Amino acid sequence: MLAVDTNLVVRLLTNDDRGQARRAAAIFAANEVFVPKTVLLETEWVLRHAYSLERAAVVRGLLGVLGLRSVIAEDALDVAAALGWYQRGIDFADAMHLAASGQAKRFVTFDAKFARRAKGVVPVEVVVV
Repeated sequence: MLAVDTNLVVRLLTNDDRGQARRAAAIFAANEVFVPKTVLLETEWVLRHAYSLERAAVVRGLLGVLGLRSVIAEDALDVAAALGWYQRGIDFADAMHLAASGQAKRFVTFDAKFARRAKGVVPVEVVVV
């Protein structure tokens, strides 16, 4: 099994450097590939900020990569939950933090916007302190 860096995932999704995109595709095709949650976090940020992709396009891309037969995502159930919450308007990093919080009954933050968006979307109470 190989683990991949963000730049391989981004090349695979954007094909902005054809040579690197071909090499990334070959790696994904020929190997079992482990994708860490941190790579997914950074990939979402890069696609949104550097490539100005809309949320729906980012979700399609991430689901496409995660759906490849060769891919194993770190904490796949948490990632799936976070992607679902992201689709419903929660920031991806915040969604990943929530998903990784295990059995916590409350998640505290200073971010009132995050707490408002999370209400009724996530099973954890998000509390502004």
